[in-house]
Amino acid sequence: MDNIIINIVNTIGDVYGVEAEDGQKVFELILKAFKENKKVHLSFQNIEMLTTAFLNTAVGQLYKDHSEEFIKANLSVSDLTESGKVALKRVVITAKLYYNDPEALQRSIDEITEG
Repeated sequence: MDNIIINIVNTIGDVYGVEAEDGQKVFELILKAFKENKKVHLSFQNIEMLTTAFLNTAVGQLYKDHSEEFIKANLSVSDLTESGKVALKRVVITAKLYYNDPEALQRSIDEITEG
């Protein structure tokens, strides 16, 4: 299996990974690589700010169609700040919960917001 390195700054053209639209660019590159049976390494080198919106779109939605085992075996990251690591971990936990049972999570959100 080949490997591909996706440099986030080069992909989005910015040091701020904040927009979901930019996360979508990264997601599409990851998806394309997976379809070509390539392992993906995400480099966050020189990224100064990340939001969960960006990470949800770039990484979180991978859990919709791929198992946790597949993602762990085929996706790696580097150069994340400590706050970026925390945000990514939170995104992954939420994505796994959501895609495991999206209706249950939506019911919980509805109960909280309507309650």
